[in-house]
Amino acid sequence: MFTINLFPHLRRIVTARAASFAFLLFAVGLLLLTPAHGETIKSQKHSFTVDTITTGLNHPWSLVFLPDASMLISERNGGLKHVSKDHVVTSVKGLPDKLNYSGQGGLLGLALSPDFKTSRKIYLAYAEKGNYRKSGTSVISATLDEGTSSNTKTLSNITQIFQQYPKVAGGRHYGGRLLATEQHLYIALGDRGNRDKAQQNDTHIGTLVRLNLDGSIPFDNPFLSDPTSKPEIFSFGHRNIQGMTLDNDGATLWTHEHGPQGGDELNLMESGTNYGWPTITYGVNYVTGSSIGQGTAAEGMAQPVEYWVPSIAPSGLEMVRGNAFPNWQGDLLLGSLKFGLLVRVEIDDEQGKYVVAQEKLLDGKFGRIRDVAEGPDGLIYLLTDSSDGALLRLSPTPMK
Repeated sequence: MFTINLFPHLRRIVTARAASFAFLLFAVGLLLLTPAHGETIKSQKHSFTVDTITTGLNHPWSLVFLPDASMLISERNGGLKHVSKDHVVTSVKGLPDKLNYSGQGGLLGLALSPDFKTSRKIYLAYAEKGNYRKSGTSVISATLDEGTSSNTKTLSNITQIFQQYPKVAGGRHYGGRLLATEQHLYIALGDRGNRDKAQQNDTHIGTLVRLNLDGSIPFDNPFLSDPTSKPEIFSFGHRNIQGMTLDNDGATLWTHEHGPQGGDELNLMESGTNYGWPTITYGVNYVTGSSIGQGTAAEGMAQPVEYWVPSIAPSGLEMVRGNAFPNWQGDLLLGSLKFGLLVRVEIDDEQGKYVVAQEKLLDGKFGRIRDVAEGPDGLIYLLTDSSDGALLRLSPTPMK
């Protein structure tokens, strides 16, 4: 009887298919680890591509670059992430245990101490739990330690240097942006849904706070000698500051903040200044559209450098410094949560700090833009706000 042994043939077929499947998995893995290259976008002064560096971030909020060109990213709902130069994402351990992940609260702003290379000190803003379901914006300093391997990091030496007074109920308008200069730490705060308190300096509600880098109060803070005011206050009358950056002149401080329905503002910050909310605004009440306060101007209250009606919900703010985008140098870049825009704002420095032009880019293609940062390579990096948030990178291409 003549027989055929099919087992060796079947084994070869199964082995070949398994190898093909393994190769497919390997290829998919490479695609997930490799930045996705998008289409070329042409703006008025630069063409650029948008690459996706990583995804899977849980409502990323703030981005800072470390001296080795790696990054720290805070996640409003998820923790603190380290992104290596090779784009490996790991969690940083040691976060404070009183974070309030509710509404707009959570882990918010990040900043590096100017002496980070030697001190390894960072600053973190977060919504801190209080009693009776109350919360408020707090800031800690911490040392960023290397963990047991090169890709693990831990926070130590945690020191609380600021607590918003008072903590209040509700989950709105925490502010939370941080900016560290050579001498000071600026802490942007919101009105926490208590708009009238933004004109009362016996609380931190609706203010910009300025501290020394160790958390002490600067001797030249504007309300230091006023017994009715909180001595940490630098300016007041703010609704919800969501972006803050230093001008390329090294002295001018820019912020932007959310208005109500309309009236988002871009402001130049000056010590002791009242920015008007809610007495003056270019916005109106939600739903009813009724007016707020006394109108758009009042004596003793600062006017914005620019405002947006309808609201764009700005978030993140950076002035272009590097040479990668030479035609954008000195321009402000800000994100838009509402329309998913990157807004480029041209500033006239010769006749003062005036807005001379705007350009709206991206047009919602990548979702809500939460933060904008210029990397040490001069490229522009963006965070998108979602439960599967992304880190994006903008690279210039030749104009055609």
